[in-house]
Amino acid sequence: MSGIVLREVPVASPVHRLWAGTKMISAFAISVLLMFQPSWWLLGFSVAFLVAVWILAKLPLGTLPRFPWWLWAGIAIGGAINVPVGGAAVLRYVQVVLFGFVLLGASFLIAWTTPLGEVAPALAKLGAPLKKIGWTRHGVRHSIPVDEWAVVVALMLRGLPLLLEEMRVLRAARKLRPKDSLLHRASENPLVDILTASMAVSSRRAGELGEAITTRGGTGELTARPSSPGRRDVIALALVALVCVVGGGIDLLF
Repeated sequence: MSGIVLREVPVASPVHRLWAGTKMISAFAISVLLMFQPSWWLLGFSVAFLVAVWILAKLPLGTLPRFPWWLWAGIAIGGAINVPVGGAAVLRYVQVVLFGFVLLGASFLIAWTTPLGEVAPALAKLGAPLKKIGWTRHGVRHSIPVDEWAVVVALMLRGLPLLLEEMRVLRAARKLRPKDSLLHRASENPLVDILTASMAVSSRRAGELGEAITTRGGTGELTARPSSPGRRDVIALALVALVCVVGGGIDLLF
């Protein structure tokens, strides 16, 4: 895939200036609509909407991911398995695959237009109403750990690009290793070697990250940043709601 995964593309655009929570709500609304109305018309309408957002975000063509061949091979094998069942099963399978790519595209658009530092505060603010839900156990009041969940998601998003980069480095280093070396002959499964090395590197980086967070006083600063929607976010949400209503209404009519 492309090297730009879950990383912001620094471009000045109206989409970049939107609040992170607005983009998450929009992606959730589109996914719910497609979940209940996965028709060809609505899928095509959603793809056109995502393309329009991509153009509005002024993202370069280089940001588009290049998926590996084995992904397309797996999709083709899945379609071939559904062929004996009938044409309806194949069409439904294609709809499910297209639905997955729509959700993946919406997720990529959020990642490409949103700084990672804004994700945790937005999640914490969106989940703030859940803090009112709680229970009492042994005289102690407990509530849903919204802030902790937001921190976990933020750290995962920060660490995933590093993990992908480390795996690329490890794969390149293994290719450069002499093929007639004793270590190469003793290696029976290259995938196991890469996974083992990546786990070791991830454990080391996780320890360093934990020490850095402890030194800075904990994870509270990840959700304590001021983050709130503005007038442009209200307009954007209204536009997304209009798109969902129009798309769903036309789909029901035809």
